[in-house]
Amino acid sequence: MTTISTVAAPTRQRLPFVVPLLAIGTFLMITTEYIVAGLLQEFAGDLHVSLAHTGLLITAFAIGMIVGSPVMALATLRLQRRATLVLALLVFAAGHIVAALSSDFVAVLIARAVTALAAGAFWSAASVVATHAAGPANSARALGVMMSGVGLATVAGVPLGSFAGQLVGWRGTFWALAALAVLAAPVIARFTPADAGRSTPSIRAELRAITNRRMALLVVATILATGGYMTAFSYLSPLATERAGVPSWAVPLVFVAFGLGAIVGTNLAGRCADRRPITTFIAATAGTVLLMALLVPLSTNTTAIFVLVFLLGIAGMGIPPVGTSLAVRFAHAAPTLAAAISVSAFNGGTAIGAWLGASALESTLGVVGPLTVAVILAVLGLLALLAMAVMRMTSNVED
Repeated sequence: MTTISTVAAPTRQRLPFVVPLLAIGTFLMITTEYIVAGLLQEFAGDLHVSLAHTGLLITAFAIGMIVGSPVMALATLRLQRRATLVLALLVFAAGHIVAALSSDFVAVLIARAVTALAAGAFWSAASVVATHAAGPANSARALGVMMSGVGLATVAGVPLGSFAGQLVGWRGTFWALAALAVLAAPVIARFTPADAGRSTPSIRAELRAITNRRMALLVVATILATGGYMTAFSYLSPLATERAGVPSWAVPLVFVAFGLGAIVGTNLAGRCADRRPITTFIAATAGTVLLMALLVPLSTNTTAIFVLVFLLGIAGMGIPPVGTSLAVRFAHAAPTLAAAISVSAFNGGTAIGAWLGASALESTLGVVGPLTVAVILAVLGLLALLAMAVMRMTSNVED
C-alpha cells in the first residue's frame, strides 16, 4: 500500500502556477496564427492586395514556425529560459505593432515572419519550463494544461478576434494582441523559476542529443498524425456547408466544437501520457483515423458532424502534448531543442496536410477528398507509432 500511494501522489498534486500562465502565452500564439484566416478580406482591402497574396501572411507564419523554432532554440541556447520567454513575448508584441503601423504589404509580411520566430521560441522554452516545473511524474499533464491555450484560442480567441477585426479593423486586433503580450511578459517572468544548476550547453551536444532513431521515428509519426487531423480541420468549412447543409453563419460553431474538444483532449492526454505516453499517442491517432473515416458517410447529418468534430478535437489535440513530452524524453539532454523540433513537426504536418487537402478538394472526390487524405496520413502515422512501440519492446525501454 505504501508503494502505491507513493507513486500515485505526484499525479494528484497541484501544478505550479506558471503552467496555466504559460497557457495564456500559448493562447496568444495560436490566436495570431489562425486570426488571419478569419480576416482575409479585411487585410486584402486595407493593404490593396489580392486574397491570394493575403494568404501569404498565413504561409509566412507557418514557415517561420517550422524553420524558426529549432533555429531560435539554438540561438537562445545560453539564455535563461525565463529571459527567452520574456524576450519572445516582447518581440511578439513588437511584430504586431510594426504590422499595425504599416501600410505596405511586404512590411506586414516580414512582421508576420518575425512574429512566428518569437512564437516558436516561446513555445519551445515554455514546454521545457512547464515540464521542469511540474516534475517528471507530471510533465505530460503540465504540457496538456499549457496547450489548453490552443483549444481556448479556437473557441474564443479566433472568433472574438475576427469579430473585433470586423468592427475596428485588423489593426485593432493586432494592437490588442500586442498589449496582451506586453502585459503577460512581467507576470510570466515573475512566476517562471530560474534555471538552477543548468550547465552551459553547446550546439554540438544539443544536435547530437536529437539524432537518434527513436527521435527520428517520433518526428515522422508526429508529422503524419498531425497532418491527418489538421487536414480534416482545415477543410471543415466546405464539408459542413456542402455536405451537412450547415448555414454559413453557423460554420464558426463547428470550429468552436473542435476547440471545446481540444481543451478536453489536451488535458486528458496529458494525464494519461505521464504513465503510458506511446500507448496514449497510438490511442489518440487511432481515434482520429476512426472519427475521420466516420465523417465521410455521416457528414451529411448536421448533428453527427458537430458530435464527430467535437470528438476529433479530443483525439487530435491530444497528440501535441504527448508528442512534445516524448520528444523531451527521447532527447533529454537537449529539451528545448527537442521541444522546438516537435513544434516544427506539428506545423510541418499542418502545412503538408493543407497542401494535399487542397489538391484533393479540387479532385473528383470533392469535399470528402481532404478527409480521404487525412485518413491516409493518420494511418501512416499510426504505422510509424506501432514501429516505435515495437522498437521500445525489443530494446526493453519503458513506455
